[in-house]
Amino acid sequence: MSRPPARPGGATDVYGAEKRSAVMRQVKGRDTTPELKVRRLLTALGARYRLHRADLPGRPDIVLAGRRLAIFVHGCFWHGHDCARGARVPKANRDYWQAKIARNRARDAASQAALATAGWRVETVWECELKDAEALKTRAAAWLSIAPRLAGRPRPKAGEKPG
Repeated sequence: MSRPPARPGGATDVYGAEKRSAVMRQVKGRDTTPELKVRRLLTALGARYRLHRADLPGRPDIVLAGRRLAIFVHGCFWHGHDCARGARVPKANRDYWQAKIARNRARDAASQAALATAGWRVETVWECELKDAEALKTRAAAWLSIAPRLAGRPRPKAGEKPG
């Protein structure tokens, strides 16, 4: 049995090129299982939303425009959460992963700051928080009750502060 081919940088992969390609195709950026769970919960609470609005900084996963609420659903590993899964750093290619997760965290902070500056409330749901469905439901209900719909109120133009 032959060894798998080496990746650029000299590290060997446990999979061959075709298998690695198939595995990486399965890594999704939208419609992930955690995101679908949050969407189902919001729908059950009667919320209506839009997905992945490209005109907003960071393309929030879920947007309730009438409530000026942007929700990000983050995987603990990919976004460096301070839970057990998020604190785990792979043994192979350690420097790459630490830099990648640091870049993700910096991008997340910049997106959240830009949304807040534009008058949006930003909420982040971490993958590990989905384990306690009742707590998440209570939290989501609070989001919906805090921000009543802004129906009939003119929207600020780009660059204007809401008021």
